Amino acid sequence: MSVPTATLDCMTKTSLPDLSGLGWVVTRAELLRTGLSRTGILELVRNGELIALDRGIFVPAEVAGRLRQLPGGEILISAAAVLSTGGPGAVISHHTAAQLHGLDLLAASSQVTITRPPGVGSRSGRPGLHVHVARLPARHVGSRLAIPLTTVARTVIDLARSEDFRGGVVVADSALHKQLVTKAQFEKVMAELPRSRGIERARQVIEFADGRSESVLESIARVAFRDCGLPAPDLQVQISADEFMARVDFCWPEFRTIVEVDGAMKYDDRTAAMRQLRRDSRLRRAGFEVEHFGWREITETPDQVAATIRIAFDRGLERAENRQPASQGSPTSRPACR
Repeated sequence: MSVPTATLDCMTKTSLPDLSGLGWVVTRAELLRTGLSRTGILELVRNGELIALDRGIFVPAEVAGRLRQLPGGEILISAAAVLSTGGPGAVISHHTAAQLHGLDLLAASSQVTITRPPGVGSRSGRPGLHVHVARLPARHVGSRLAIPLTTVARTVIDLARSEDFRGGVVVADSALHKQLVTKAQFEKVMAELPRSRGIERARQVIEFADGRSESVLESIARVAFRDCGLPAPDLQVQISADEFMARVDFCWPEFRTIVEVDGAMKYDDRTAAMRQLRRDSRLRRAGFEVEHFGWREITETPDQVAATIRIAFDRGLERAENRQPASQGSPTSRPACR
């Protein structure tokens, strides 16, 4: 039986049989039970009224058109096609659930990921499908347009358990920033998975996660700072001086140092570049060191990023205390990235 349908009124054409009561993704067997013949099904596919999603899996073309106008519509269609043959109790999970919830991911997957109960179907799945096997409490399952999927909290914990630390932080930060979940909800899910593989890593991810991170780059930058032994910065800090005010990505007030990470800044835009230069100049006049880093620097040379920040710390302390730069054995000397 296919996924139960949400109300999608007037979404089939008159040449199709009445599909009310079926899912908006239907199997060949369901279509045959409406009185269509195999030849009739092929004709509907040829004339564009039905779209074949997989072998024996179809969606009315008008339904597909409307779904594709929704955020994540293509993923919804793929997920529904998979679940129509996924077996009882199967739900969308992990990366696919995260995409349907609108969460940021460090690396999205083109595969549809499901979790099915033990003993239901094959764990190997098929091309384009990744299968996890686990018993899911009903409270860990929600839905979108009648497609069952893991809740935001369970989705994040599953990814934090299975991804590396950096990938887990990205999705946890995103869920908190979008106010889709609270840390208390994360804690509740983890308490119900005390012996699950990767749960200790998930605890570390959730402890570190911070909803003030506003982008994937900000999240992985925080992880890089941590791995390089830098003290934790304040996030999204308002800097005020005279009539000037700016909000900065990262700030270490004790070192009078600001770091901005520019994932999407177009430096070939002369107006934007000049605006940034003026802003940085005013921040420096307000007594701060200012450094900028992009995606490549944060991901490929984090140790160099950390070294630059430590130099800024020393300059910031010198600026604040009117003293010579700190010696090699100063408190700002830290181990390299691990």
